[in-house]
Amino acid sequence: MRSVSPSLHSPTSSPAWAAAVLHTAQEFLPTPLPVLEGRVPGGLRGTLYRNGPGRLERGGQRMGHWFDGDGAILAVRFAKGAATATYRYVQTAGYRAEEAAGRLLFGNYGMTPPGPLWTRFGKLPKNVANTSVLALGDRLLALWEAGLPHALDLETLETLGAENLHGLDGLPFSAHPKRDGRTGEIFNFGVSFGRSAVLNLYRCAADGTVRRRAAIPLEGIPLVHDFVLAGRYLVFLVNPVRIRALPLLLNLQSASDAFAWKPEMGTQIWIFDRERLSLISRGEAEPWFQWHLGNGAETAAGDILLNLVRYPDFSTNQFLKEVATGCTTTRTTGTLWELRLDPQSAKVLGMSAVVERGCEFPTVAPRDVGQPWQHTYLTVHLPKAEEQGELFGAIARYDHTTDTLTVAAAGPRRYVVEPIFAPDPEHPTQGWLLTVVYDGDCHQSEVWIYAGDRLEAGPICRLGLPSVVPIGFHGTWRSV
Repeated sequence: MRSVSPSLHSPTSSPAWAAAVLHTAQEFLPTPLPVLEGRVPGGLRGTLYRNGPGRLERGGQRMGHWFDGDGAILAVRFAKGAATATYRYVQTAGYRAEEAAGRLLFGNYGMTPPGPLWTRFGKLPKNVANTSVLALGDRLLALWEAGLPHALDLETLETLGAENLHGLDGLPFSAHPKRDGRTGEIFNFGVSFGRSAVLNLYRCAADGTVRRRAAIPLEGIPLVHDFVLAGRYLVFLVNPVRIRALPLLLNLQSASDAFAWKPEMGTQIWIFDRERLSLISRGEAEPWFQWHLGNGAETAAGDILLNLVRYPDFSTNQFLKEVATGCTTTRTTGTLWELRLDPQSAKVLGMSAVVERGCEFPTVAPRDVGQPWQHTYLTVHLPKAEEQGELFGAIARYDHTTDTLTVAAAGPRRYVVEPIFAPDPEHPTQGWLLTVVYDGDCHQSEVWIYAGDRLEAGPICRLGLPSVVPIGFHGTWRSV
């Protein structure tokens, strides 16, 4: 069956967040940001980069899934107690072609290409470069699940072109790389497929250059979205979601519609050596689904400890598809779990929920990636928000040592994105949490700064952005 993009419209009873998600963003050049409340900390020096879909429509037709929107990058630069922001679309080849045509030309995760069946055969999806960012020494990479990254100028956000990292050879480079906070090494993966799938692993130098590569055959075509670096190991949790290959390859179905939930397959656990990228062990566990893993580390006992946001099934995908319409009817909840593994057998030694409140986008301080950590930062739901189809209205800090969750609610009809930790250069164990907030009452986007150890006190600074920045996905911090 063909996935048809619905006509552009506004639901009669839209939630407040819909005005941001459905908003077609307008770029802006470097603009000093007004301080709405508090002050910018003098020690906050560096740049916050954020990525997400800047537009979900073109020519009166709406895209089929929240994941289909054209990527747009927000850069907020902090120096000398002030902030300046820039916002630009990633000028991929597909974006430029559709901009010139004034209409949708390509399929993507949640939609098939427009036009008759015979015109769709062999047509590849558009690389929307809309999911995350990776800051290197001389360029910024805009990342997407299923293709090459796009390089941008760190200052101007001008798109420089698709980036092969001296060794990708056209293979996909996923949107969830892990940078070792001690060595600067970068680890990532990409899934390539035809009738079967291959998990491509990459170990990269600090400048992004691919130093080692490995290819591991997978069973069927799973949805592998994220992984963790845990000391000497890379850990993948392959959930029981598999794609029906032929309808996808013939562009009869979008990837979103071709994925099927198969709980009888259970969850596969793959553990690799980070240096050699060789498989150490493989195990199985009960079925669940996760988009995002938070962090991983080796314990004193030699086990692997990691955390993830776990869903009971794949209905989260339908919810995210509905987000792109501005009105949701599917209800699904992800909660934060801890998982302990034996690295030599991939056997589950223990698994339990640690935050039973609906949450997503777990992050840690950059120095903690792959190492033992105390705090996980999250977006969380306000009470009863999930029942009403709301998006996240608060950020939070979970303390693994004391088993406590500290929540900072943005307020009624305000929505937050993934919190990013910016370390204090003079006190590396301390720092600030940065998020972008959409105010549904004012139809305005803001940058909020929190003291990392005092979330409950509310933001210490609120900065106004020149125009609405649609609610997005992932970001990163680059120190000066």
